[in-house]
Amino acid sequence: MTESKRRVVITGLGAVTPCGNSPEELWNSLMAGKHGFELVPWFGEQEPDNLGVVARVKNFDASELFDKKEIRRNDVIVQYAVYCAMQALKDAGSDFKDIDPFRAGVVIGSGIGGIYTSEEEMLNYHNRGSKRVSVFTITKMIGNMAAGVVAIRTGFKGSNFCVTTACASGTQSIGEAFRSIKHGYLDVAIAGGTEHSDLGFCFAAFNNMHALTRSKDVDRASIPFDAERSGFVLGDGCGLLVLEEYEHAKARGAKIYAEICGYGSTCDAYHETSPDPEGKGGAMAMKFAVEEAGIAPETVNYINAHGTSTAINDKTETLAVKTAFGEHAKNIAINSTKSMTGHLLGAAGGVEAVVTAMSIKEGKVHRTLGYSVPDPECDLDYVTEGTREMKITAALSNSLGFGGHNGCICMKPVE
Repeated sequence: MTESKRRVVITGLGAVTPCGNSPEELWNSLMAGKHGFELVPWFGEQEPDNLGVVARVKNFDASELFDKKEIRRNDVIVQYAVYCAMQALKDAGSDFKDIDPFRAGVVIGSGIGGIYTSEEEMLNYHNRGSKRVSVFTITKMIGNMAAGVVAIRTGFKGSNFCVTTACASGTQSIGEAFRSIKHGYLDVAIAGGTEHSDLGFCFAAFNNMHALTRSKDVDRASIPFDAERSGFVLGDGCGLLVLEEYEHAKARGAKIYAEICGYGSTCDAYHETSPDPEGKGGAMAMKFAVEEAGIAPETVNYINAHGTSTAINDKTETLAVKTAFGEHAKNIAINSTKSMTGHLLGAAGGVEAVVTAMSIKEGKVHRTLGYSVPDPECDLDYVTEGTREMKITAALSNSLGFGGHNGCICMKPVE
C-alpha cells in the first residue's frame, strides 16, 4: 500500500475527566453546559489563599481493572490510561489481534508524569528515611509508564513512547501516532494524554507563578476569551483515541468518528511560559496541519481552542487564528472545552481530541461556558450562546504548551 493511500481514522474513544468518566458522560455534560469545578481547601488554615477552584476527577474506581497490589505499584496516570485504553478498544469493537503486534503502537503523553508519587516518596525519604522509599518509586514516577503498561495490557508491541511537551503533550502524541500510521510504520495505535495533578504542591507551584485563576466563584473561574478571565482551573484526567488505518477499519465495518488528515507542530522559541505575543508559532502549526490535510483553509469551520482562560493565551491564540486564516477567521466556530473541564495539562489535548471527534460525528459543538464580558482583543465567534448544531466540514484541535510547544491536529468527516 502506498503512502498516499494510507488514511488514518478514529474508531475508538476513552475519557476520564472532571465532567465524567466516559466519552458519553463527558459529551452529555458538555452538551448540557455543566462544568466539573468545585471550591476546595488546598493548604492548612493558616496559609493565605487557602481555597481554590479545582477540576477533579470524581468517582473513578481503579479496582475495575487493577487488583490491590497493582494499584500500589501504578501511579494514577497509569490507572487513568489503562482505564481509557480499555474503553477505547471496547468502543472500537476490536482487540486488533488480527494485526501483527509489532504494527500496533501506543503513544501516550504526560506533561509532568507521576508527580503524586514523586511528592509522596520524597516525603517518605526526608521524613522516614531511605529504607521507606517504595521499591516501585521509579516505575511509578516516570511519564512513559502509562504507555508501557497499556502495551502490557493490550499486547501492542510496536512503537511505544511518551511525548512530554507540557500542555501540548496529548495533541502531539496523537499527531505522532497519526504520522506513524500514515507513513506505514503502524496500522493501529492508542494515542492521547494522561495527567494527575490533584495535590497541593502542584496547586502551589502554578498558583505562585500566577497561572491559576484567583476567582472563588466556580461559575466564573474558567472563562476563556472573557474580558474578566484571570487564569486557568487546574484539572486532571485522560483522553485516548484508537487510530486505525482506514482500509483496515473499513474492511471490518468499524464505526468511524472522523479522519485525522493533518498535523502541525512548531515552537515559539520565545519564552519558557509566555507565548509569542504575535502568535506566529500557533498560526504556523494550524497552517501546517491544514496543508498536510490537503484542504482549502476555508474548509475549516470549527476549532477546539487551547483556550486556557489566561489573559495572554486567549488573546494570542485569537491572533494566531486570524494570522492563519485571515478574513475567514470570523467564520469559524471556536470553543474551549476547558471552560467546563478546566486545564488537564498533558491530558488536555487527548480529551479535546475526543470532543472534537465526537463533535464531527454528532454535528454539534458545545458552548464556551461562562463567557459574558466581551474582550475587544478576543473578537471571534466563541460559541457563547449554547450548544450549536452545525455540519463540520473540517476541524482543528489546538494545544499550546510551556516551552513554546504548539500542536494542532486537523480532522474531517470520512467521505
